Formats: sequence, structure tokens, C-alpha cells
Amino acid sequence: MSDQPNRQNLYTVEQMRVIERAALSALEGSGNALMRRAASAALSTLRRHWPQLRRIAIYCGPGNNGGDGFLLGVLAREAGLQVELVALDAKARGDALLARREWERDGPAHGWHAKNDLPDAELHVDALYGIGLNRAPGPEAADLIARINASGRPVLALDVPSGLNADTGHCPGVAIRADVTLTFLADKRGLHTGRAADQIGLLELASLGVPDSAQLQAVVDAQLLAVDALPCRSRGAHKGHNGHVLVIGGEHGMAGAVRLSGEAALRAGAGLVSVATHGEHVPALNAGRPELMAHGVDGPQALEPLLRRASVLAVGPGLGAGAWGHALWLTALNANKPLVLDADGLNLLLREPRQFKAPTVLTPHPGEAARLLGVTTAAIETDRFAAARELARRHAAVVVLKGAGTLIADQDGRLDVCPWGNPGMASGGMGDLLTGVVAALLAQGCTAWHAACLGVGLHARAGDQAAEQGERGLLASDLLAPLHRLGNEMPQHGQHRV
Repeated sequence: MSDQPNRQNLYTVEQMRVIERAALSALEGSGNALMRRAASAALSTLRRHWPQLRRIAIYCGPGNNGGDGFLLGVLAREAGLQVELVALDAKARGDALLARREWERDGPAHGWHAKNDLPDAELHVDALYGIGLNRAPGPEAADLIARINASGRPVLALDVPSGLNADTGHCPGVAIRADVTLTFLADKRGLHTGRAADQIGLLELASLGVPDSAQLQAVVDAQLLAVDALPCRSRGAHKGHNGHVLVIGGEHGMAGAVRLSGEAALRAGAGLVSVATHGEHVPALNAGRPELMAHGVDGPQALEPLLRRASVLAVGPGLGAGAWGHALWLTALNANKPLVLDADGLNLLLREPRQFKAPTVLTPHPGEAARLLGVTTAAIETDRFAAARELARRHAAVVVLKGAGTLIADQDGRLDVCPWGNPGMASGGMGDLLTGVVAALLAQGCTAWHAACLGVGLHARAGDQAAEQGERGLLASDLLAPLHRLGNEMPQHGQHRV
């Protein structure tokens, strides 16, 4: 295997404070000088995205994010724009107070009251809170944010849309819906998962000319997935070299789940794919996808010979939680083979928890994760990072927590975030596809971690390609052709990346 590709580092708010202190030390400058760099970057972004506008409104809070906004106002005014500046709070302090005073040399900052109208601006700039808020905005700020969102005008958010938790991607109350978010110094993990997808718009990063050494002072919390390489195939390879996936599931009426999972495993490159399901499904599977080796299995005894031939198991698609599904689940897990566990395979894990010794990938959606951890789905979405890591630790497995900004975590705390995918993928069968893709990559020799990262990335990018004709009405089977294509477009280990 080659080294992992370069991935963008993601940081928590606490780690960002460390980076900011290191940046100030490296630049031998003041916080006000760093704010000026941020304001200059914001003006450049504003000009690039909205080159024709003449009137802007900037909304500033009392902290450093507000200071960035005040200095943006100074620079925009000097550039000939009409600027109206609204200060939510009169209690600016430190460098933010210096920035406010610089703005007020040539004009006032207006206060905000619920009875006020928003300024008549072509663009609203959010500089209220940035990374400094981890709770719901207060009533006055919430009213202002709601009015900005309802204005019908574009919005530029500085650093983080106000109301969005920069650590978790959760919005405990109302939050700015930005068209563009310009984040400063380094990327924040909360901008890439959960509610962030609806709040940030187009995300850009301005490093502010700070040396890379500043980021080295902080521990990296997570990384964004990058396009990675597939395992290389010898020209003399045969089907046995590429693994044998056994998909186990398909309770009465659920043949589609195992077919989707099995077809995805084939399209992701598994050499052989078998399906263990109810006998009633076998004729349809043989007719619809003859490359799948479909077997009617009425219990553990019939499953045993299939387990012996398989190299990787995909357990759960359409499995059900009744006696048949439970018996197959228990027999499969006791085989101690590399495993992908999804859907009812996860619900059965709740009844009989275990830590896994063989390489294992769990792929819960937030509801399944909530049941496994004994909390509500809302609690999972409040901190998806903590939930993914706890599940991985508890079960000694790699965990894929699905959703907007899918997370991949291992039991040592390593975590990657998927930057691809779209709302059209919120439809039945998508998880079955992912199970098959990850199982196929395990069968081809990937570690559980690498299979999960590669599989999530392939699945999400295939979804994006399939959605080019429109997200609404996207079918899971629409991803099969893009999966095949992407798997062959990606460079393989031993080849140069392009």
C-alpha cells in the first residue's frame, strides 16, 4: 500500500486557539494585525464573488469576529463601497475594541433593536460570533440572524456562520445561512458535518499568510477525505485474488437489499460475491444479476459451507431481527472473519454487544448509532464526532457514522470526514450499496480503516455523479454505473496520481 494522500486537517475550537497564539508569535504582531489580514482576505472574497455590488451591511459582535467585521468595514469604505455597520453589543474589548474605534473615526456603528429594519444592502456580512459561540444565540441576536436569513440578499459569513457550533456542526438555535463562508487560519471540523451543510454555502479558507509551523503547534483532531488509490491488480490476477464477499440478509420481501449490496460489491471489484438469503429470493436474483451466486439458506447449518468459502462477510441488508435473521447473524459473527455490519446487523448488536477481533466496519445511521449508545438521535447529532469515536472504542471496530458529512472513526480516536455526497442520497438502498462497497475493498486486501475511507469516498462521489441529472428521485441503483467508472478512474497503488 502507498502512503495516504495529503488530507486537509480539521481542528477544534480549543486547537484553533493554540494555532492563533502560535500565529501571533510567529508573526511577531498584534491581534489587531491578524484581524487586518482577515479583513483584507474578506474584502478580496467579497469582491471576487460579488464584483458589481456597491452597498454592504456588516453585523459585528463584541469579540474578535466582530473585530474582523469592523476592519472589513474600514477597508471596504476605503475601497469606495457604501458600508453600514451594525454593532450587536456595545461591549467590544481588547483588539476588537481597537478595531471598532478605527471604524468610528469616520462614522458611527449603529445598534440593533428588534423594531429596526435591516439596512438596504446588496450583501449582508456576518461577523457576530465566529468560533466564539457554543450555545443558542440570545433573543436579540436570534432575531437579527432570522431577519438576515429572510432578507433574500446574499450573505458572507466570516470564519463560521454565527449560531453554528464550530466543534460539532450542531445548531442549538437559529444560525446564519451563508452563501459563502470564509474561514480563517485553519479549517474547523464543525464546518463539515451535521447542520453545517445547510449553513456554510461555499466554504473557502484564508490562511492569512501564517507559516505552516503555527498549525504544527496543535494536535490535528480530524481530516477531510481525499481521493485515494485503489489496491493494484497484477496483470495475471484471477477472481480468487480479489476476494469472495458473502452478503447475508434478505428477510421475506427484502431481496432488493441483498441484491443492491451484492451488486455494489461486484462493481467495487470483488472477485466473487455470494448471497445467503431466503430461498424464495433466489430465482429473482439469478435472473436479475446472474453474476451473484445466490443461495437459499434456511438456518445456520446451511450457512456454514458458505462461510467457509467466503473471505469477507457483509451482514445486515434486509436481514430482519427475527429468529431466522438472529441465527444467521450469530453464526456469521462467530466465524470471526472480516466483516461489514449494517442495518439489522447493528440492531442485533444492541441485543448482544461485543468487541470484534477480526477487522470490522460498522455503518450506522444516526438512529442506529443512538440505539447502540442508548441515547436519542438528537443527542447523536449534537456531537457526531464523540458518538462515532465512542462506538468505535466500545466495539473495537471502524465506525462509519452516515449522514451529511459522514464520519469514519477507529478505536484509537482517528477520524476522517467525507466532503462529498448530496441530499438525493437520502433514499432507500443507499446504505446497502455502501455495505457492499466496503466489503469488496476489504476482500481486495484493504485494512478496515482504508476500506471504510475508500468505500465512503467512492460511494459519495458516485452519488454526486449520479445526481448530475437531479437529486430528487435519485435511486440507489443509479450509483452502480458511476461506482464502476470511478473505481477505474482512480489511480491504483503503484501508479502515479494525476
